[in-house]
Amino acid sequence: MNCKPLKKEEHKKEMMAVQDSMDVLSGKWKIAIISSVCYYNKRRFSDILNDVIGISNKMLSKELKELEINKLIKRTVLETQPITVQYELTQHGKSLKTIINNLTDWGIAHRKEIIGNTSEAPGNSESQETVTADII
Repeated sequence: MNCKPLKKEEHKKEMMAVQDSMDVLSGKWKIAIISSVCYYNKRRFSDILNDVIGISNKMLSKELKELEINKLIKRTVLETQPITVQYELTQHGKSLKTIINNLTDWGIAHRKEIIGNTSEAPGNSESQETVTADII
């Protein structure tokens, strides 16, 4: 989307598209879950749980079901002992890879802009809370 003046109807359509996207991807966890699956291509439930710091089993299960309903994630039950469930991005979900990569790049640049410290490890929730609190 280019930030340029549009006709009123075109603007309404673009705003509706943005809202549709936000309805599917909004929330604290969805982007992180998609990012985990995107990075590794295929992930087990426990792997995603370890990647997404702070999410509970119940919330991860709920979010994965919503992502599956929206055809972004495919759930596969493997015939192993014990049974293993694996998640991967659908073809439609793979269309988010560029967005995930852009968000990653923007997040790194934003952290540098705000705190100017590149030595902190990503995912350090304490420093993230401080950055967020300072911004707000």
